[in-house]
Amino acid sequence: MSDIAVTGRTRVMRGNKKACYDRESIYNILDEAYLCHVGSTIAGQAVVQPTLHWRVGDELMIHGSVKNGLFQSIMQGETACITVSLLDGLVFARSAFHHSVNFRSVMLYGKARLVEGAEEKQLVLDALLERYSRGRSAEARPPNAVEMKATAVFAFPIEEVSAKIRSGAPVDDPEDMALDVWAGVKPVITTIGELIPDN
Repeated sequence: MSDIAVTGRTRVMRGNKKACYDRESIYNILDEAYLCHVGSTIAGQAVVQPTLHWRVGDELMIHGSVKNGLFQSIMQGETACITVSLLDGLVFARSAFHHSVNFRSVMLYGKARLVEGAEEKQLVLDALLERYSRGRSAEARPPNAVEMKATAVFAFPIEEVSAKIRSGAPVDDPEDMALDVWAGVKPVITTIGELIPDN
């Protein structure tokens, strides 16, 4: 895998010990998370909205209605900022100040490529279904022409990107270690449950 070049926007300035620019680590976070937040500007106003994402090779994909104002802004060439976060644990320190969380996050900047070719668009949307359940793209009715026309699919290059990761125990001041206060980590685990059939 090619290296990630650090830019002025992606260099982690605060808590730089948590910075990660390793492509494999970034891909693992993107692939584990299901929800991202997409930010851009509409008529000079900052707008952020949550949406689903998925990765195809070295591109991060999002999709939605072509009438969506944020997506129209991206179609017109606005740079987007996409963030993904995974919460892994609640970190309890002996002092209130040093409480924290264990997390993995990714921030990506880029201009989107609109996926327009019918064959590629279908393949990319199939990849979304496969991410949620292997074999699903062959089971579900494929989108018809009206649905395809109403759906915008964007591909963002995974190039101007960085991750920030915190793991492990609380970090207390040495003088607080003898305090009679419990400390440690409560893990946060996200699981996909069993299917509830729609009969």
